[in-house]
Amino acid sequence: MAAAIVVVFDFDKTIIDVDSDNWVIDELGFNESFNQLLPTMPWNSLMDRMMKELHSNGKTMEDIAEVLKRIPIHPRVISAIKAAHALGCELRIVSDANMFFIETILKHLGLKDYFSEINTNPGFVDEEGRLRISPYHDFTQSSHGCSLCPPNMCKGLIIERIQASISKEGSKKIIYLGDGGGDYCPSLKLTEADYMMPRKNFPVWDLISKNPKLIKAEIHEWNDGAEMERVLLQIIERISREEINSNSAKLFSADCKLQTISIAGHDAMPQALSVTQ
Repeated sequence: MAAAIVVVFDFDKTIIDVDSDNWVIDELGFNESFNQLLPTMPWNSLMDRMMKELHSNGKTMEDIAEVLKRIPIHPRVISAIKAAHALGCELRIVSDANMFFIETILKHLGLKDYFSEINTNPGFVDEEGRLRISPYHDFTQSSHGCSLCPPNMCKGLIIERIQASISKEGSKKIIYLGDGGGDYCPSLKLTEADYMMPRKNFPVWDLISKNPKLIKAEIHEWNDGAEMERVLLQIIERISREEINSNSAKLFSADCKLQTISIAGHDAMPQALSVTQ
């Protein structure tokens, strides 16, 4: 029943409880150089530069992976993902982190196969054994044209592409979960049939709160992993119930039509002659 639902998760501070970029830099002790470089370049370019810094200082891919495996995540988020998947929802990620960080964490948690798609900045290991992080949208070639989003990624454009792809499969509803300012643009793209789940007292919630009428989707806030699980599963149950009721109503009206046809047809039939022996 819930196959008509696509749940789209942001990653940092939504699935995991921290920002994965900050976590790696902090845990490996490169905060100072990060803060010095921060005002000089876009975040995505800075992360690529920091990976060069880590590599020059002898930090290996194994070191980075070990740090990622220790990342804090609320246990109810894991059960929420598993439950939504078990109920037949399609799960996707739209994140401004990077593919190496996300896949390493999801594999470690045994969650990677629950997601049909991960939209994020490419991250790969080059021939020198250094992690390279490149932009999802190559802004050196052209701009994505959205003033709300960082130059390397407009999540609104990704949501529009998801909407276009699922519209070919019949009527599907999107539930979008996010916390950051980058999650505001996609929330504006959602329709009246969709649901927006902003994390309370985080940037996207603040932006939505300024003028909630700009969001067409139904808004359901959440605080932590336990509340995220409860709210998400309530929405899925509600959509499924509405779907069942709607299908029952269609069947009922079809039944009525069939009965009318069969009664009318019966009246029009010639009566069978009784044959006496």
